[in-house]
Amino acid sequence: MSLDERITVSSMATEMGAIIILFPPSEDVITYCRQQSGRNFKPVFADSDAVYDKTIGIDVSEFVQMVSLPGEPHNAVGVKTVSGTKIDSGFIGSCTNGRMEDMRRASEILRDSKVAPGVILKIVPATDEIWKRCLEEGLIKIFKNAGALVSNAGCAGCAAGQVGQNGQGEITISTGNRNFPGKQGKGSVYLASPEIVAASAIAGHITIPDEIPSEPSSFKAPERPWLAPKSILAKEDLVARPSVIEGKIWLIQKDNIDTDMIFHNKYLAVTDMKEMGQYTFDNLKGFEDFSRRAKKGDIIVAGKNFGSGSSRQQAVDCFLSLGISCIIAESFGAIYERNAINAALPVITCNSINNLEPVHGDMFKANLKTGEITNLRNNQTVKAVPFSEVQYEIYQKGGLLG
Repeated sequence: MSLDERITVSSMATEMGAIIILFPPSEDVITYCRQQSGRNFKPVFADSDAVYDKTIGIDVSEFVQMVSLPGEPHNAVGVKTVSGTKIDSGFIGSCTNGRMEDMRRASEILRDSKVAPGVILKIVPATDEIWKRCLEEGLIKIFKNAGALVSNAGCAGCAAGQVGQNGQGEITISTGNRNFPGKQGKGSVYLASPEIVAASAIAGHITIPDEIPSEPSSFKAPERPWLAPKSILAKEDLVARPSVIEGKIWLIQKDNIDTDMIFHNKYLAVTDMKEMGQYTFDNLKGFEDFSRRAKKGDIIVAGKNFGSGSSRQQAVDCFLSLGISCIIAESFGAIYERNAINAALPVITCNSINNLEPVHGDMFKANLKTGEITNLRNNQTVKAVPFSEVQYEIYQKGGLLG
């Protein structure tokens, strides 16, 4: 694997919940790093007698070209499953697919071709160096001749206001690394390789390079009605810090509630915690009115991998703004969990929460020290992971820097 390919897999590892991923460096990688750093160093390899918990063999000869379906990066299917799906836009870029190799592969597909009428193809090289090399190698000219929109270098797509965001009702095929609802805009986002995105932009529908039609699909722009802006008063008081918490639960029976669902990236300019609460769950379907209905002391009960995605602090602080007393989930995104601990927002991991037979509005009692959680409606009790000594100390201090 090339250095670019290794970086792509490494970048995606965090999206899949990995804390660390290590590639044994090849000679090419070692040479590159020595040239870039200007110094010699000793590469890191596993010991020859290292013992592994699990070894997984993968037969790459059986791989097929794939796409991720909208809303779930992990829900990947063979591209032919969705072949023919009309698109409104394409995006080539991001931290995982905006490097020189990606630009060259896209240019091979787009050379002497045109983007389909009604389709917008946005191309964003990852860095200024890559942008300049695209210019020197004639790739920018190829992109422009094909009718693509080429932007200044950057990550793009993953934050509101940047090139790559789409609108409500828009269908996008993207090389981004995440397509959680709202992550790349208000529309639907399929994830694919640069080659598939380029081919689909020419075809006007999802396809592979070998099956680009002689005539593109016809296209009709969808209606995009304006949404009325919200006007919500933020709640100012923060919760106290008891060791036993009681409160009414909000039962949110969903896994993989990511930070864009919790606090959408279009609100990242909000820096006053008192104002953050009003935007909580603004992008979580079915809970858009959460901030208007939640009460101080309420408890959130959710499924697996709560807080996955981007590591934005606002996704923690918005709950503190509303006075939410704690969050109970089957598991948490690793970065989110640590952010919450550091901010003194009680987060409790409990994989047996369903044994309490929870119903929205039940009163729960949670003992942070013992990990006991009780549903006061039926007096059922389960054991969750109790706070560690360090976590409890941070909580009582009001935060890591309290």
